[in-house]
Amino acid sequence: MAQGKEEDVADLVTARDRFHHPFTPYAIQETFMETVYQVLEDGKVGILESPTGTGKSLSLICGALTWLRDHKAKAFEEGLNWSNDSDEPEWIIEQANARRRRELLRNREDMEARLAKIRAKEKAQRDKYLKGEQSFKRRKVDAGNDEDDEEQFVLDDYESDREQSGTGTSSGLSAKTLEMMSRIGMVHFPPSIKDETTKSTDTEDLKHLTLGSRKNLCINPKVNKLASLTAINERCSELQQTSTPKEHKCVFLPNKENQTLVNTFRDHSLATIRDIEDMGELGKQIGICPYYASRAAIKPAEIVTLPYPLLLQKSAREALGLSVKGHVVIIDEAHNLMDAISGIHGVEVSLRQLKRARAQLGVYLQKFRNRLKGKNRVYVAQVVRVIDSLVGYLESRIGLTKPDGQVSDKDLLSGKGVDQINLFKLIKYLQESKLARKVESYALHSETQIPQSGTSLKQSSEQTTSTPVLHHISSLLSALTHPTKEGRLLYTLSSTPNSPDLATLKYHLLDPSPHFETLVSSARAVILAGGTMSPMSDYTSHLFPYLPHSSITTLSCGHVIPKENLLAWNLSKGPSGQTFDFTFKNRGNNEMIDDLGRALLNICTVVPDGVVVFFPSYTSLSSIISRWEVIPPSPLSTSSSSPPLQQQQSILTRLSLKKSLFQESKDTPVDTILASYASAISTGKGGLLFSVVGGKMSEGINFSDRLGRCVVIVGLPFPNVNSAEWKAKMEYIESGTIERLSKDLMKAGSGEKLSKEEMIKRGKEEAREFYENACMRAVNQSVGRAIRHQNDYAAIVMIDRRFEGERVSGKLPAWIREGLVEGSGGLGFGPLMGRLGGFFRGRRKIGG
Repeated sequence: MAQGKEEDVADLVTARDRFHHPFTPYAIQETFMETVYQVLEDGKVGILESPTGTGKSLSLICGALTWLRDHKAKAFEEGLNWSNDSDEPEWIIEQANARRRRELLRNREDMEARLAKIRAKEKAQRDKYLKGEQSFKRRKVDAGNDEDDEEQFVLDDYESDREQSGTGTSSGLSAKTLEMMSRIGMVHFPPSIKDETTKSTDTEDLKHLTLGSRKNLCINPKVNKLASLTAINERCSELQQTSTPKEHKCVFLPNKENQTLVNTFRDHSLATIRDIEDMGELGKQIGICPYYASRAAIKPAEIVTLPYPLLLQKSAREALGLSVKGHVVIIDEAHNLMDAISGIHGVEVSLRQLKRARAQLGVYLQKFRNRLKGKNRVYVAQVVRVIDSLVGYLESRIGLTKPDGQVSDKDLLSGKGVDQINLFKLIKYLQESKLARKVESYALHSETQIPQSGTSLKQSSEQTTSTPVLHHISSLLSALTHPTKEGRLLYTLSSTPNSPDLATLKYHLLDPSPHFETLVSSARAVILAGGTMSPMSDYTSHLFPYLPHSSITTLSCGHVIPKENLLAWNLSKGPSGQTFDFTFKNRGNNEMIDDLGRALLNICTVVPDGVVVFFPSYTSLSSIISRWEVIPPSPLSTSSSSPPLQQQQSILTRLSLKKSLFQESKDTPVDTILASYASAISTGKGGLLFSVVGGKMSEGINFSDRLGRCVVIVGLPFPNVNSAEWKAKMEYIESGTIERLSKDLMKAGSGEKLSKEEMIKRGKEEAREFYENACMRAVNQSVGRAIRHQNDYAAIVMIDRRFEGERVSGKLPAWIREGLVEGSGGLGFGPLMGRLGGFFRGRRKIGG
């Protein structure tokens, strides 16, 4: 036995040494790192799941960068082994190889020496700064005088058909990416290129680069003060045009004269791990544009981090000068990847936004109509007609009993004179003329200058910080002029009766795979990693349908906690025997809702500290809370001599006596609720937090230790299958499955034959599977809030009879299935309370 333990320890030490893990890795971390390494070596697609709290990000870094250093070393050696196809003597070839090796080693040593010098200098500066001896100096940036004249808002004459380049929308790095970046600095790897003087203990710092959008990185105060990303992009492009006078060009733009500053920026950006803010500050200190100067660091960088939109859009990658060809792409927290792709390539505009854009155009035309010439006047008039047509369509939908539906392009563009407009030319005009920014900017200028104006443009400020409405309209028109089977145009009426102008038009991407395929086909390997990737069939069937199964590796890791630290239970009946079935038809079943309240009362009696309850939606949470606020009638006294009975209390009041109550709200900041919840737990009373699956608390929030001793899932958050969006999605999957099966049969020839009815049946099964997976992925994300580290412990109670079925329970992550009490759904409420009591008594004895 002792010998076996020694062998296990030796294996872990070996894994730690091989992957350069800063700690002794868990067994599942070793498996995870091995899998990452092999996926990259084989050039495959990996879909990897490791629960939150198991060191997934660090394992990703160690596995991937160990492979990278090994790959670079191998490529270095292979590059020196030139085959002697010529008549040259062997000794000449050997000398050439030796000379080549010395040259490459010298280049590496020069770079490492430069970076080491920069690190030492920056450390000395930080030390002095912390001691108060000096502050960082930066190049003085002159904001200049604001242009008060209105000339800046006038459109340039539009005659040319030239093409303009630009970037897509962008966002900052996620908290998870920033966390991963902090992990990178913890790991030390040996150099990939070695010589006879290299020691086994030598390390070489990683060369990391962070990329961002102009909005993140622009340091020109005349440009970065602009409200929207689109305005910043367009103004930056204007300042680079040859027609722009030299004295008005951006002084921070890299050119031949300031190449030395670009090289300095490159070396400083690679010398230490920097986030987006650090890159911006570095650019200010050196006096060079970090957005453009960072491109010089892409080639020597070993690891590049960037936001989703910049990676997933081909146009954004090209604008950054970033190629994924032959490189490795790793996407952490990839459980929302398909939704992210659909969001990036989709567009939505509300009736309120359209009316605001129409009002802005009216104000703009009132001021500049006489100064617009030629094509500008024609195209602006066409834009007005198109907006009027879109507004008319949405207004015609208001009052319909059907809350949403698919949009006919003929109905959408049935306004006066719209049928005579060449939409292709209009789209090009909107993209090239900068009309959107000019109109938006003038509207803001007018609001500032004349706040008492009768034309109210202040109804909504939402567009001042995002993409102008006219760009959304351009995207909608592009969807209409480039119809594809994987997208649908939909309308949705407002759910708020007092705000009918919140009705929206939306282009929804049904199939993200074609857009992601361009990235996958170029990259050497792609890894999707996350804490809740289950169910994985969505990725293999709907994101990578073009890849053979042999090209995809999947892994679902267990948890690092001992099995006795998790109790998972399916609860099908309440204390009074009510069957829990939280379907739409049972939403008004007060007896079931009351029994849910009684179940929580009992659970809160047994479970210490914090209990988090997830409901299927904000609507269901609100209706259940309303029911629990009802005070039940007092039972009639049977005798006049009996003492007066104690006044009955509502279920919500009784719950508040057990634990302090908190409720997630769309309006209240998450931090405020969490701070109050944590405070209540620290005082000893404990807390009961009501949350929503898919809401603010279901992702990225850490309910570790006392904050989440029990997570309760109420019902199943199935999307509304009758919504236009889900109808379109289901129909698309069904038709796509039938089409694929038909093609497979044609290729098979005289082999297996499927009837049309069988193909239709399989199509419906595939659509149902996707529908169920969407629900369970949201459930898994919420459940994953509970266990956050090796010594944590918690109970997970899933309340609904449907959790008993294999179609649902089989989609839970492996680590939850392992902790699920077999047959718990049929055991009733009493056994749950017994197991909960024993579970927490046992944890207290251990000292948890």
